[in-house]
Amino acid sequence: QVQLVESGGGLVQAGGSLRLSCAASGRAFSAYAAGWFRQAAGKEREFVAGISWSGDTTYSPDSVKGRFTISRDNAKNTVYLQMNSLKPEDTAVYYCATRSRGTYSREINEYAYWGQGTQVTVSS
Repeated sequence: QVQLVESGGGLVQAGGSLRLSCAASGRAFSAYAAGWFRQAAGKEREFVAGISWSGDTTYSPDSVKGRFTISRDNAKNTVYLQMNSLKPEDTAVYYCATRSRGTYSREINEYAYWGQGTQVTVSS
């Protein structure tokens, strides 16, 4: 069983930066891939970044590529999402998720464990 707790959200002006953290409980987390998703009001949850268990492989969709960077520190059981050049359309609740496999997936239903989410609001 893995529990995830996100932090680092808040209010930022357009063009600003935030770093989200996802702290995991459970020793198995270091062997699991992780992903970040977001859900804006009235919209479906969408994938924004994924990372393999080792951190060697990462992926972000074109909508955030070059602005968002996912990373992890397995010694701290923590995954990060560095968000730069934020835009108002990045406003959403951001969720961390993990799955009991070493490779990430872009599919929501591939992830068994989810955090409670952290709100990110970007003002124009």
